[in-house]
Amino acid sequence: MSARARVLIVEDEALVAFALEETLADFGYDVVGPAPSVRAAMKLIASDRIDAAILDVNLGGETIDPVARALAAANIPFVFTTGYVNASALPQGFKDRPALNKPYHPEALRDAVARLLA
Repeated sequence: MSARARVLIVEDEALVAFALEETLADFGYDVVGPAPSVRAAMKLIASDRIDAAILDVNLGGETIDPVARALAAANIPFVFTTGYVNASALPQGFKDRPALNKPYHPEALRDAVARLLA
């Protein structure tokens, strides 16, 4: 039996993070986090096995850039989530990465994570 994929959640809004955690568990993934800040996310990246990640673009004014760079350096795929409607909200150097506009349907999240892990 293969291990379940582990998905890091980086989201500063507790209710959104909780809903993401439940949705991912329902789809059969193990959740790492959620991490509400860049610092917390970096600790998890350094200490946990992560197969994919979901990154909120804006963490209470904190930029997600350091987390995106760390994941990219480790070859861990990720998808951004954002309330902004255009790619200019994505971190410089990562505008080609997948993004989900909030609010999104659970099926869109499922499909995005499945593509990351494919």
